[in-house]
Amino acid sequence: MTTDLIDLRAARTADCKALAGIHNEAWLGAYRGVLHGLELQRMISRRGESWWRGALARGVNIKILAIADVPAGYATYGPCRLRNTKMDGEIYELYLKPEYQGLGFGRRLFEHIQKIFADRRASGIAVQVLSDNDPAKAFYQAIGGQLSGKSWHRVGGRRLELSIYVWPNRNT
Repeated sequence: MTTDLIDLRAARTADCKALAGIHNEAWLGAYRGVLHGLELQRMISRRGESWWRGALARGVNIKILAIADVPAGYATYGPCRLRNTKMDGEIYELYLKPEYQGLGFGRRLFEHIQKIFADRRASGIAVQVLSDNDPAKAFYQAIGGQLSGKSWHRVGGRRLELSIYVWPNRNT
């Protein structure tokens, strides 16, 4: 048992229901009005408990941010898939339940993942965010992200713009 109120730890199979719930709540809060309702519901429904069990079985890196032993957010991360950024690491997702947003928990989770990559002597990390997601862009800018480029993703026949932010590791 930990005496810390906030815990950052690797996800476990027992967390899969909580991960699905966090994903659902965060996506509804972030993308309602940005993605069409039916498209959004389809994307959310794909990320149920069994999807998260499969992700853990495949070895996906998932960190849980737990508050008083209750999962409140998560981040997935790994090798950078964005070739033009020259970053070694990437945060694929970073989501918090809406009631925990704006309180510094996202920054804490981000900095934890950033330290993991710094300890690996990675050149830095990159994040892609939907360009229409103004709160997420403001968050990444506030924690020092440098806009390095744009990308595109197709959802339901629509082409959506993504903004790419980077954080070079100053120690490499």
